[in-house]
Formats: sequence, structure tokens, C-alpha cells
Amino acid sequence: MYVTRRSPHNPYVRPNNAHHFMSYAAFNWCPWHDEDTHTIHALFRAMTNPDLLSQGPSFSVSSIGYTKSSDEEHFSNYRQFIFPEHEWERYGCEDPRVTKIGDTYYIFYTALSTYPFSADGIKVAVATTKDFVTIDEKRLVTPFNAKAMTLFPRKVNGKFTAFLTVDPDRPPSKIAMIQFDNEEQLWDESYWHDWYARIDDHLFDLRKTDDDHCEVGAPPVWTKDGWLLVYSHIQHYFDEGKRVFGIEALLLDHDDPTLIIGRTTGPILVPEELYERDGQVSNITFPSGAVLHGEQLDIYYGGADSVCCIASVNVNDLMSSMKEDVRGERVTRYSGNPVLKPISDHEWEAKLVFNPTTVDLGDGTTYVIYRAMSHDNTSYMGAYLTRDGYAVDERFPDPIYIPRADFEMKKSHPTGNSGCEDGRATVIDGFVYLFYTAYNGVEAPRVAFSRITVDDFEARRWDAWSAPELVTPDGIDDKDACLLSERIDGHYAIFHRIKNHICFDTVPELDFTKHRLDRCIPLIGPRRGMWDGLKVGIAGPPIKTDRGWLLLYHAVSEDAFYRVGAMLLDLNNPGDIIGRTTDFLLEPEESWELRGEIDKVVFPCGASMRGDDLLIYYGGADTVIGVATVRLSWLLDILTWGRDT
Repeated sequence: MYVTRRSPHNPYVRPNNAHHFMSYAAFNWCPWHDEDTHTIHALFRAMTNPDLLSQGPSFSVSSIGYTKSSDEEHFSNYRQFIFPEHEWERYGCEDPRVTKIGDTYYIFYTALSTYPFSADGIKVAVATTKDFVTIDEKRLVTPFNAKAMTLFPRKVNGKFTAFLTVDPDRPPSKIAMIQFDNEEQLWDESYWHDWYARIDDHLFDLRKTDDDHCEVGAPPVWTKDGWLLVYSHIQHYFDEGKRVFGIEALLLDHDDPTLIIGRTTGPILVPEELYERDGQVSNITFPSGAVLHGEQLDIYYGGADSVCCIASVNVNDLMSSMKEDVRGERVTRYSGNPVLKPISDHEWEAKLVFNPTTVDLGDGTTYVIYRAMSHDNTSYMGAYLTRDGYAVDERFPDPIYIPRADFEMKKSHPTGNSGCEDGRATVIDGFVYLFYTAYNGVEAPRVAFSRITVDDFEARRWDAWSAPELVTPDGIDDKDACLLSERIDGHYAIFHRIKNHICFDTVPELDFTKHRLDRCIPLIGPRRGMWDGLKVGIAGPPIKTDRGWLLLYHAVSEDAFYRVGAMLLDLNNPGDIIGRTTDFLLEPEESWELRGEIDKVVFPCGASMRGDDLLIYYGGADTVIGVATVRLSWLLDILTWGRDT
């Protein structure tokens, strides 16, 4: 599990009319960190404004620009470094990758020899330099369609080693590895022809579906655990309307880079910010370089084919998330799962028990309030208590909360869904507040709440629940609501969900005849192409920690999996996000999570603290209840990493 942080200085390099060669676009940059001088040398693709004398459609000419920085915040000394000179690059030089071996910098780039652009005219070229001033060699490399070639920064088993994308313009593209005995083989045409004849022996197929497209991204980075290869993974490549340009990574064996040790479960980054969504080509994040500083991996990427940007991750957290065995160690499922199943003799909970919330009153006992469903699909609230957080010590035989109001009584078919769904409980000012989804089967689901004193709750006087009140307006599908356990500047803070977004709002008092939640200012939304790409909603109420409010949230992806992630919110202003996990914390794995009333679901509505252990109570496949444990300090370290960088 890890957090991705975009640099607050983005974009670092952008189009600049003061420099003719980069007047239209400046993107897809690749750095080399000179540790002796503490200088970042960076090469980028630069584009002129369109050619007004073009015989056909007007197009911009690409060349390779240079810039440098001594503080990694300010880049300057812009100049054109590689530009079209030969017939094989007549129509442009694109997307450089730079690597240093010995005293030589090898700069691979895409050379365009035909216009209109065609696969046969798009090949890899290389330029070498020792000082970023004079070019010593400039050669065409591949005799076939290829892009994005990048050299390992040290020899592997005594050989120059490189990755490249083969046939990118005759999809599906192929990522392949090649090795050379000496520099001259880099541009030896016969050597390449022999290699291409055996192309299937060198391939990495990183696509997750046949509709995907992958390209080499940054030069490989040496880490203590293996070679890290950051690459471009484009989902739905053949459907422009659904296409998602994501950045992913592989971890490869030091001595045998054909051996994959681990890979990311999904994108490290997808287009979200304005400079990634709007530009020469919309909605693109494309990786082209990476630099490792201690534990921080800086990923250099192009935004919307227009600007140069940086995003950072903790490399140790990233690599841990890429290894299945390590991922499994971070979240521990209780060995006695599922802890709760339906009871056929209890008609009100005979069909399903799921989506539990928690109440902790300070005596070491956790009350778990869960949604129960009868065979006629009416939802009630049941409860059990646990003293160690895991074992069920007492399960109440009757529901503790039942549908009572018109807006939650069944009005549809006799077996249609209705009732009180997915409660989230909060203790504040001597009361237990239960926010839940009220549904009568006809009108849109709405948020309702009821309260009971802590004394009545502990005495189990369930008839003392207040009359339920609606929180949200008529006709609006609103769910996943909770109350924060402290007031913020004297106001009550409420989280809820509308149109697949988590919303945050405050009200001066809990009187919704005066202060109905009639607005939704999104806190977070789905990240298209990621594990939370279709829908997000809160899990349980945020938990106060010394570093912020910890909010678990559930999300649905394109593969219809319900997973769980985490966010950390500012203590004084919970509308400010300190960190949001890039990947998920919990996903369906067990048979009872994968198959049930709704397949592939883990869905928590509450959690409880036991020392440094965070116990997460969740529904499995909308059928049973389980418990999983995660170390709070580890989770907070991840969510706060890089906050000030």
C-alpha cells in the first residue's frame, strides 16, 4: 500500500513562446541525476507551433530540448539539443530516454522519417554525448517500427541491456528486452534483423486484457530488491472514448531481468489534474523518466502531451505493494471468519447478515450493529457484542432497530427491497447516532438518522430510539452517511454520497427540518481506470488519530470488485485531505467474500481500535460478516509520507 503525491511545482516545464522550438508543447521528459554536482539534467520532447507552409495538413515539428536544475524545483537553461538533420528523422525527434554508462550519456529517441506518419517511418534512434553540449554519435537504431527504447544504467551480466516497444504503431505493441556485447551492436542492422526474427523469445506481455496497450516508460531504476521498470499501461486502447493512460511498474530480478518479481495491482497515476486532462491531447499521464533519492522515487511524466510533471512515491511502500506475499501480511483476516452468518430460525435475519458498524463505549466491549435481511428482503439492524474484538460473545436474538417510518416501510412488491440499510454509528454528546439508508422500494433511497442515549443503549432499551428523521431531500439517491464524532467549529460534520462521490458538509444543529443536506461538495470521486474507478463511498465514521481523521472508504472498479482504501483528513478541517491510498487495503479473496448474494464484495461500515490494531468489520459478498486487522501506525505512516515534499 502506498500514496502517490504530485509535486506542488507541477508543471515544471511548459510551452514557452520565448523559445521557438518549444512554443507549442514541452513534455515526456527524462532526467539524469548527476550526484557529484547535485544537478538534474533533463531532456524533453519539444514542439514548434504548426508549420504554416505545410503542403498537407499542418503539423508541429518535434525536437529534443534540454534543461537543468540544481534544486529540483526550478529548471532553466532551455535550449534545443537534438533536432532533425538526417533523412531518417526528417519529420521529427520525439520522447527521449537518457542513461549514462561510463562517461557516456546514451539518448534514445523516436525518429520520424515519413509524413503522413506511418509505422514504417517510426523507428528508434540514438545520440551520445559526454557533456550535453556536443553530440558524439547520432545513429538510426532499429530497422523496424519501434519506440521508447531505454538502456539499463549498468551492464547486466557484462552486457548492455535495453527495453524497447516493438511495433507500437501496428498494435498490439510488444515490450521486449535486448542485450548487446558492445556499443557498435546498438546500431548494427543485421544484429537487429536476427533479433527481430526471434522476437517471441524476448517479449513481455503486460496487458491485462487484449484491449490494452503497453509501452516502455522510464529507464530501469536499480533498487535493493530488483530493477524497477515504470511503464505506460493504456486501458481500452482501441476505444478512444474509454481509453485511460495509466502509469504502472514492474519489479525485475537483478541478474535476470526477464524474471518478474512483482508488479503493481493497478495504476500509480491516472489523469486527474487539469494539466493532465486538458492540453494538446487530453487525458494523458505518460511516464518517461525516474530518479531514486533514498526512499523517494520521483516519476517524471508528460501531462496531456503538453507539459512536464513529477509525481513521487515511497519506493519501499511501492515495492511491498507489488509483492503478493508482502501485501497479504499487511492485513490479517481473523482465523474464525466469517464471524457471523444468518440464522434460519430468526425470520428477520434468516437470509443475510452484512455491512456492520461499531459502537465502543470505553469499557473494552465493542458492540457490532449489522444489517440483517429477511426472506422478503426487508432490512433490519441486529447487534452482537465482542470483548476481544473477534469472537462473538453475545448475539441479540431480536433486532435492535426496525423500519418504522413511511419512507422506509415496504411499498413495492411484497418481496422487494425495503427497510433500514447500512447503518453507521457515532457516539457524541452522550448519544449514539445511527445514520442509515432508508428505502421503501419506490422512492429514491435517502439518508435518515435516529438517536438513543448511551445509558439506554447500554441498558438495551431499544424502544428508546428517537423517531427517524430524513436528512437528505426527496428524489435524490443519497447513501453512505455518517456523523463525525466531534463538532468542527461548533458545527456537526456529515459525510454522505451522491452520484458516486463522497461529500462533506456541516450543519449548525441536527434539525433537518431546518438544515436539510441539500448540497454535495465532493470530497473525493472515482479515479477512472483505478481500483476505485466507478464509485466511492465511506466505510465507517472517521476515526480520530493524533495525525488526522482516518476514513476508510469502499469503492467499485470496472471489474465489479468492491474493495477498501483509506484517507487521512485534517483534524481541524476534515474537508482537507492529507493522504489517499493509491492502491487498496482490502479486496475480496476468500470464497465467502467472492461468492454470495452479491459476488466480489468486502464492505465495512465500522472499525474499532485496540491499541495499535485497527479492527475492520465488514460484510462479505453481502451475505456474512468478517473481521480483518491492520496496524494503525503503519497505515498512518503511509498516509502521511511525503506530505511536506
